[in-house]
Amino acid sequence: MPFVNIRILKGHSQQRKDEIARRVTEAVSEVAELPKEAVWVVFEDVTAPDWYVGGTTVEKPAS
Repeated sequence: MPFVNIRILKGHSQQRKDEIARRVTEAVSEVAELPKEAVWVVFEDVTAPDWYVGGTTVEKPAS
């Protein structure tokens, strides 16, 4: 049973998450030749102060 854990910046709409989950489920199901019901997708919302890119939080603009 594939388990897909997606970390995403907090604030994305439920509609966007639904679409991402639908597409990921479809792709994994197709490639792994498994029923969609066997694919689990979980979102973890991360706040901007806790998300770093290049050593700087995404909350702060790059200098």
